[in-house]
Amino acid sequence: MTKAVKNKILYQLNFLKSIGYDYHNNIDLGNNEIIDSSLPNNINELKDIVQNCYLCDLCKTRKNVLFGQGNSDASIMFILDEPSTSEDDIGEFYVGKSGEILKNMIQNVLNLDINDIFITNIVKCRGHESFTTAHANSCSLYLSKQIEIINPMLIVTFGEKAYKYLSNDKSNFEQIRGNILPYKYYNILPTFSPSILLRNPSLKKQAYYDMLKIKSIMEIN
Repeated sequence: MTKAVKNKILYQLNFLKSIGYDYHNNIDLGNNEIIDSSLPNNINELKDIVQNCYLCDLCKTRKNVLFGQGNSDASIMFILDEPSTSEDDIGEFYVGKSGEILKNMIQNVLNLDINDIFITNIVKCRGHESFTTAHANSCSLYLSKQIEIINPMLIVTFGEKAYKYLSNDKSNFEQIRGNILPYKYYNILPTFSPSILLRNPSLKKQAYYDMLKIKSIMEIN
């Protein structure tokens, strides 16, 4: 039995236990560090596990799992909060109006193809309501492993929720937005989410300058 198969079984047992199933003997699922160490270092194997995840109740409402998309050797990693309804319907990133804004940022400002970067979400599935911390916690080991595998030079978070959950930084978002900040072994730049830019077009100028800063960082390196 491969590690990937064992991991799927472990997650399924954990899910069944969480909804009330009982066993003759308690199952020791270990701590997060042990579970994290059992996750594969191959991006495709990790994707297979995440697409068959039932750790939280979002598995009941999702249409698709939005694991991530793009270059697994990318220098830039984009992290948003959760899939949009359109992304959940189609199972792809960069769809819908917010997806078009993000695609335009990459192509017209960064002068990159969307496959030159790697994009993912804090939460991999779509629910009827905005994601909760519990949902984010269920996906946290997946995200950590994605970051470890991609090993990006720069992480760009889109929106206050994505930045604050990932960094655990309680600073005023307006004050730190657009700045290069340390995050573990990486650099992180928080900027506005595409959905906010749709609702507040006046913020597009600031987002544009954030993209220019990202572009200059990539050119230097």
